[in-house]
Amino acid sequence: MSETIRVGMSQLVVAEAPTILVTLGLGSCVAVCIYDYLLKVGGMAHVMLPDSSLSNDVTNRGKFADTAVVDLVSALQKKGTAKERMVVKIAGGAQMFSYQGIDNQIQIGVRNVKAVEENLARLGLTITSRSVGGNLGRSVFMDLSTGDVRVKMLNSPEIIL
Repeated sequence: MSETIRVGMSQLVVAEAPTILVTLGLGSCVAVCIYDYLLKVGGMAHVMLPDSSLSNDVTNRGKFADTAVVDLVSALQKKGTAKERMVVKIAGGAQMFSYQGIDNQIQIGVRNVKAVEENLARLGLTITSRSVGGNLGRSVFMDLSTGDVRVKMLNSPEIIL
């Protein structure tokens, strides 16, 4: 029987099959899901902000795309995974609020997605599948037995990445 582990905001978790990693209610945040299909080991980071250099407090490295991506890949490699077997999928980055043009100027969701993409590319990793943008929140379920990432959005059919 599989265990479900919840990945909270600004957290990252690495586990192995038959675990299911879950993050609920992603808005502008981005779930970074990386899976090694040979070892059936994977991890998820719930990225909240694009860049740690803009913060005075970087103690929670899972909060920022630039530090969370590096730490997630490092944690997976410590479990024996290899970059050439890593399958990368991302979800989130919605623009949740657009009142009085404030979110249109900030565009945190768009910036989060771009930062995640850039940091993965810097490590030589390619995103194989994504569900990003729009204005709906997402919940993400990563099955470490199969590598499937299911994305649920309100009043929308489930997406399997």
